[in-house]
Amino acid sequence: MTELFAYTDGACSGNPGPGGWGALLIARDGDTVLKERELKGGEAHTTNNKMELLAAITALETLDRPTKLTIVTDSSYVKDGITGWIFGWKKRGWKTAGNKPVKNEDLWRRLDAAVQRHDVTWEWVKGHAGHPENERADALARAGMEPFKK
Repeated sequence: MTELFAYTDGACSGNPGPGGWGALLIARDGDTVLKERELKGGEAHTTNNKMELLAAITALETLDRPTKLTIVTDSSYVKDGITGWIFGWKKRGWKTAGNKPVKNEDLWRRLDAAVQRHDVTWEWVKGHAGHPENERADALARAGMEPFKK
């Protein structure tokens, strides 16, 4: 049975500063890799959280049709936000529990819309801990940032 995984990561040199995002999409049948696709990009002036969000957004928006997949991220901000916090934000009109505007609301809305098209399972892994696909996503994020570093 084929399973799809998206390993996502963001990077920033300074926070804010130049940043990049990376996503590694892998289709597997058991331990056999059937197909891989690497995605990356960046911005001249951004934050790490924005890049983490853009990695997940781009992975989802790249898929042509509704798909069942697992997104693996080292960002508890992204995982906790999309699986928990977002429901309260939406109920409160995109305000935090402290009645402040949600940071990166535009990206959260975009991620929320992208998730609606798919059957997504979210998985968190510790970053920079030797997880091979997470390390590859990190390398893609750093490569996406490179053109924006001065």
